[in-house]
Amino acid sequence: MSLKIQAEANVPTDFGVFKIIAFSEEESNWMPHIALVAENTDFSAPVNVRFHSECITGEVFHSRKCECGPQLEAAMEYMEKHGGIIIYLRQEGRNIGIINKLKAYALQEQGLDTVEANLKLGLPADGRNFQVGIDILKQLEINTINLLTNNPEKLRYVENSDIKLNKRIPLQIKSNETNADYLQVKKNYFGHLLEEDESR
Repeated sequence: MSLKIQAEANVPTDFGVFKIIAFSEEESNWMPHIALVAENTDFSAPVNVRFHSECITGEVFHSRKCECGPQLEAAMEYMEKHGGIIIYLRQEGRNIGIINKLKAYALQEQGLDTVEANLKLGLPADGRNFQVGIDILKQLEINTINLLTNNPEKLRYVENSDIKLNKRIPLQIKSNETNADYLQVKKNYFGHLLEEDESR
């Protein structure tokens, strides 16, 4: 069974109007992947794309432990200005789920970093799979993209697919006193392409 469009509608947001499209294998799925398509997207040119993994703590509750909420808002603002698509993947906590994510947070309170905490729980440092994002792009008949990312793993998924990567667009978010160490781990362990100011 493969992903297919289950529903779509135009939704006005603080960042402009986006068509929100829900993708899942079955209509009964309450946690579908979502594509947010900016109103002014030009499909005849390379399409600006952001693969964004769900982060309830950062996006809904404005946690300062990560930069996920500001990243999503910056991506929406960028797409509203320049056109493009945010593919919102239901991969909470690098795909370990909110319960395990909170367990990892508790370990971080004891001094472990984000990677060490996941591994201590017997979980992968990053269990996400961005192939679903590639599949959604194919369903939307998008062949060439500009990828809004700092994550080299997302670039590799595109480069190993039939989708042509035109260029990478950096998404830099200034660090705060709480997430600076987290961003340093992203840079040092995962090789994220962060500017010095962001990972400091």
